[in-house]
Amino acid sequence: MHVYRGITPIKAMTFDLDDTLYDNWPVIMKVEREMVLWLHQHHPVSASISLERWQQVKQDVAIKNPMLKHDVTLWRQTQIEQGLIMLGYERAKAQHAAQEGIAHALWLRNQVDVPQETHRVLAKLSQKMPLVAITNGNVDPHKIGLGCYFQLILRAGPDGRAKPHPDMFDRAQQFLNVNPAEILHVGDHPITDVLGAKRNGYQACWFNDQGKTPHHTSKMRALPDLEITQISDLLILI
Repeated sequence: MHVYRGITPIKAMTFDLDDTLYDNWPVIMKVEREMVLWLHQHHPVSASISLERWQQVKQDVAIKNPMLKHDVTLWRQTQIEQGLIMLGYERAKAQHAAQEGIAHALWLRNQVDVPQETHRVLAKLSQKMPLVAITNGNVDPHKIGLGCYFQLILRAGPDGRAKPHPDMFDRAQQFLNVNPAEILHVGDHPITDVLGAKRNGYQACWFNDQGKTPHHTSKMRALPDLEITQISDLLILI
């Protein structure tokens, strides 16, 4: 653990999920591969355009509706729907296909391998203080075995704009009913987690298991209060 500032008493913790409590990259890569296969199998017309063009559809729908970037589930669903309409589907058929597609994507999304160490640490922390999950992603903590540790789970989209926007930080603080400075937010991302926490008055813990330094991390906009390299380091604080 590396402490950059004096830590004030902590009454609650909030957690990012993806790439903080488990390695999310393999799951995301699998979702992208499997969704291409699913679309080609169930809607063969989708194979008539390149993957690059399909990704451009995703960017196009976000340009038309920038709020989609705050809800990754709705963004993917809209991409499928609009892509199939572009390829000749009637709207009702495209909407049905998009609903089926997003159901499959969410099933794939929750095939997460959570380390046993994460369970051990969260179990101990949750016995000492309230924990809240704040995620920009669409994993379901209950389906990956983590829901039992959190008193509240906030997801970008249904629960507000994505981090570092204040929406979910504010909701967590109101739920916890403590001063923001008494909450420690733990996350791996320099902007969404560290900057987001500091902007909203939280203490920030940077989960850094990649051997980086703040000075050599291009996205670092605010110095965290402390840095950890393994999740078990948090047990020092209780």
